[in-house]
Amino acid sequence: MPHHYAPPGYPATTAGAAPPTNQLAIVSLVAGIASFAILPVIGAIIAVITGHMARSQIRRTGEGGSGLAVIGLILGYVHLALGVLVLLLFVVVFFGILGLVATQHPTG
Repeated sequence: MPHHYAPPGYPATTAGAAPPTNQLAIVSLVAGIASFAILPVIGAIIAVITGHMARSQIRRTGEGGSGLAVIGLILGYVHLALGVLVLLLFVVVFFGILGLVATQHPTG
């Protein structure tokens, strides 16, 4: 196998080397996981934004990490959807209680 030389400071590569993993794909995955653990809404938003950016870069550059970006996107969108459902449930319960209280104490 021929020996590949690289400029100082850069690793030598071989012909069949895997492309590097896109850094935004990693950020998307980590933020998606963090959205469920420590950064509820902010992590989900970061996961969605960086996931879309990563997929765009991966299509353009041929880098690896497409699966990581997709998983980050899924985690981010699932977290945001669950957040919306919880908010809707809270609003329904809140106004349901308000309506119940209003019917129990007629005015006038």
